[in-house]
Amino acid sequence: HRSKYLSVNVIIDWLEKPSLKQVLSSQTAAQLHERIQSSSMDAKLEALKDLANSSRDVTFAQEFINLDGISLLTQMVESGTEYVLLLSLFGDLLSFTLTAFVELMDHGIVSWDTFSVAFIKKIAGYVNKSAMDTAVLQRSLAILESMVLNSQDLYQKVAQEITIGQLIPHLQGTDQDIQTYTIAVINALFLKAPEEKRQEMAHILAQKQLRSIILSNVIRSPKPINDEMAHQLYVLQVLTFNLLEDRMMTKMDPQDQAQRDIIFELRRIAFDVECEPNNSGSIEKRKSMYTRDYKKLGFINHVNPAVDFTQIPPGMLALDNMLYFARHHQDAYIRIVLENSSREDKHECPFGRSSIELTKMLCEILKVGELRNENCHDFHPMFFTHDRSFEEFFCICIQLLNKTWKEMRATSEDFNKVMQVVREQIMRALTQKPNSLDQLKSRLQNLSYTEILKIRQSERMNQEDFQSRPILELREKIQPEIMELIKQQRLNRLCDGTCFRKISSRRRQDKFWYCRLSPNHKVLHYGDLEESPQGEVPHDSLQDKLPVADIKSVVTGKDCPHMKEKGALKQNKEVLELAFSILYESDEYLNFIAPDKHEYCVWTDGLNALLGKEMTSDFTKSDMDTLLSMEMKLRLLDLENIQIPEAPPPIPKEPSNYDFVYDCN
Repeated sequence: HRSKYLSVNVIIDWLEKPSLKQVLSSQTAAQLHERIQSSSMDAKLEALKDLANSSRDVTFAQEFINLDGISLLTQMVESGTEYVLLLSLFGDLLSFTLTAFVELMDHGIVSWDTFSVAFIKKIAGYVNKSAMDTAVLQRSLAILESMVLNSQDLYQKVAQEITIGQLIPHLQGTDQDIQTYTIAVINALFLKAPEEKRQEMAHILAQKQLRSIILSNVIRSPKPINDEMAHQLYVLQVLTFNLLEDRMMTKMDPQDQAQRDIIFELRRIAFDVECEPNNSGSIEKRKSMYTRDYKKLGFINHVNPAVDFTQIPPGMLALDNMLYFARHHQDAYIRIVLENSSREDKHECPFGRSSIELTKMLCEILKVGELRNENCHDFHPMFFTHDRSFEEFFCICIQLLNKTWKEMRATSEDFNKVMQVVREQIMRALTQKPNSLDQLKSRLQNLSYTEILKIRQSERMNQEDFQSRPILELREKIQPEIMELIKQQRLNRLCDGTCFRKISSRRRQDKFWYCRLSPNHKVLHYGDLEESPQGEVPHDSLQDKLPVADIKSVVTGKDCPHMKEKGALKQNKEVLELAFSILYESDEYLNFIAPDKHEYCVWTDGLNALLGKEMTSDFTKSDMDTLLSMEMKLRLLDLENIQIPEAPPPIPKEPSNYDFVYDCN
């Protein structure tokens, strides 16, 4: 009752004292510890609600845990019977119990290794049930994920109670939170699985049923994917690709006959020599034939291509991709090999070398073998559409590489340049997040080498390089030339002349007058017309003249004399924006109302140019931007793919003598 006499700041300072907060938390924890053991279901429910809210505070959590609160909660979960589980009230009790448990464990005060098998079985039982309260299911999935991630021993126990097959039904619902926690548990089981079991789990994950469910119920669901779901899908994608790490980091043994047989299989598919007897011809002749074929296949080492696969990365993964392409896309494989092996103009694309470097590039792009980023949400839907998505991705990209090679008319010296373009094509296509591999293929078709050059040129204008000192100096140098060009265009338009409406107080305004500048830019000729002219009006027909030297100033809008006069035109905003006047000797003036905004800008700019003043209209700014941009692009065309330095190169020292100068005498 005395708190109303204290200031708010004093109360806040008082409550924030650690010792007092600890005392209050201790008292609250003791009260809740007693209340959740009440025999009254309603009182127990209210106490568990308060406990779930209070457990977020670490000070309270420490005090409640000191009272052996975690053990009390686990006992309450373990003592739950199948019968009371059907009661809605018990469902709420269990939901708040599990919520409080999750909040308390999130502080990291208690080790996860302390829980019994009975508790694990109970939580797993809630997940395995076909019909379960949504809140209970969500908390149970969260507990299982934390158990697996925080304890290898608990992983073994959880893995005995939960299988991926039992988790699949939870992905078929519409609750995105349940779907998110389900995928999180799958990721946790996948991450903690021993090496020998991980391949088995990968096979299950690659099965069409699971992929179809994730695609239809999660990725392609009408409900937008939230950040947590996107992160879990990203983790699943990373874990799947990381299975390729072993092959990527395995060198080929040039003496291993089984591995050499794979290379021979590539040769057989490409050149159809399956029926060729192994002992045909001499050994030297067969070696010569193999060397010729391996050269056609584009290997660096023509005698023993196995040596090409000793580089890690990509190691044996490159050979796996090549064999998959040869077997599953045989027509495309044979076409690429034969197309390049028959060329004699040094423009052949080496299939073997390209495949090895491309595999390495794809591993870098997809970060194969790297640790997952806890804050990343960058998953690609298309990798959930095929059980061999990486291999299919390679098959699409190797055909793209061959296509880009031909478009660039590349030779072996251009190999690295082609790979840079291909990387850019792939990265740009992936940025658009294609929903399927077919959609990726379609987008890559549109990203030809010509299109990449256009995009580069367009982006160059907006890049930081375009704001570098040499570029800005070039703009400043060009700008006066462009402004002079605009000035000449305005003066030429004034020389052509324009028909203006005569100002009248009558409603009917059908009188016109014409004004034009003389070719020598010294005199304005003007005069009345009976009707609007169809073309230019000759100087001779215009009776009145105004020397440019007599013009004092040009005014616009409200400053014009004819806009200050009382009349119907005074309130017309459109007319006001088109009005301008020329003031000359002894306060006389010549009033104009332009037919449109374009003519208004032309005449005000032209008149200001005649008077030696700056042209400030929007039309001039637009013309300046357009012409300057075009001129800059033209002048930078020869600098394509050349880094522009920030500072000019240093001026060399003068030579000690000039004896090298030729003397004409």
